[in-house]
Amino acid sequence: MQLYASLLLNLPSLSVNHVFALVLLACSVIVVKLLVKRRRGMRALEPFPGPPAHWLLGHVKEVNTTTHFKMTFFALLTEPKDDYAYKFFIPWLGDGLLVSAGQKWFRHRRLLTPGFHYDVLKPYVKLVSDSTKVMLDKWEVYAKSEESFELFKHVSLMTLDSIMKCAFSCNSNCQTDSGTNPYIQAVYDLCHLVNVRFRVFPYHSKAIFHLSPHGYKFRKATRIAHSHTAEVIRKRKEVLKIEKEQGIVKNKRYMDFLDILLSARDEHQQGLSDEDIRAEVDTFMFEGHDTTASGISWIFYNLACNPEHQEKCREEILQALDGKDTVDWEDLNKIPYTTMCIKESLRLCPPVPGISRKLTKPLTFFDGRTVPEGCIIGISIYGIHMNTTVWENPYVCAHSLYQKYHSQVTT
Repeated sequence: MQLYASLLLNLPSLSVNHVFALVLLACSVIVVKLLVKRRRGMRALEPFPGPPAHWLLGHVKEVNTTTHFKMTFFALLTEPKDDYAYKFFIPWLGDGLLVSAGQKWFRHRRLLTPGFHYDVLKPYVKLVSDSTKVMLDKWEVYAKSEESFELFKHVSLMTLDSIMKCAFSCNSNCQTDSGTNPYIQAVYDLCHLVNVRFRVFPYHSKAIFHLSPHGYKFRKATRIAHSHTAEVIRKRKEVLKIEKEQGIVKNKRYMDFLDILLSARDEHQQGLSDEDIRAEVDTFMFEGHDTTASGISWIFYNLACNPEHQEKCREEILQALDGKDTVDWEDLNKIPYTTMCIKESLRLCPPVPGISRKLTKPLTFFDGRTVPEGCIIGISIYGIHMNTTVWENPYVCAHSLYQKYHSQVTT
């Protein structure tokens, strides 16, 4: 640094002025290009209705500042994902199905499709029931003591326990272990920190976020999550190796998700790399339990707010069980009213409130209005669910209205 300063001071003043002039010119060109690009985008979007935009900030002030809505995105559309938003997930989830795009996404999706066949899912019902019983036993203790507790954490442990059993054939005992599960806490921290990074503009810079206290916490939580995933994969590989060496053929009723990851082959007989397997396990470990826990928690909340519907669901489920204490696959068709209530709760409180995509070509609507190439399109699933042209009173649980609308769509 001292050498650089001495050299700079020894340069002729004219050369220093030239350097600063070139830097200023380069910055000016970049700023002008950004302003021109922004102006073109604003002109293209002028035909679309919306509140008045600030000349510099646009509609930033219109965005709700509440932080309890987690931003979670899924691959649902044909356009490529908004890499600007998804890049914040990459250090944690890698290049799995949530983040990847293009041919890699299609290849991985094709290789993993067998993991979602009905024949694979059917045996999971009993495993989920077993995990649920553990959670309910804990709730019985709270019920006797009349002590309040945070429901979401218990549901998160139950869904993590379920995904570990169903997708990875791993008995984690995370529901009965004392203290906070390190992986669960790491997932909580990572969700929060991704949200913070997305909202704090300086944190969009990789260097600034890396040097910040939030960046340190993010790296620490990422190491914990990756260590948990690596341990799950390591144990499964050891089991498969021992079985192969001993010539044991394990008669399993089903192949779980990790089995499919390790054995998947494409048309060229190429499987997934170790890095790809870790990314997919991280993705499904997180997405398989976190959003599910959110959806279940809101279902409990909405039922508690509507005791008449809650009682109908209880009676229907008891009748379907007919004295049993475990739900079977065949029982799922016997609870239509409960299913309707679940779907209505997901409408009111979608675990995934929005998705985003980047246009690769202009998008022209039926009325002639066009969104230019390169625009990032945000689709509010929550907003669609609150559409007043479909729902007369969208903010109220309307199970009968849902049933009426569903029958119209299916007929």
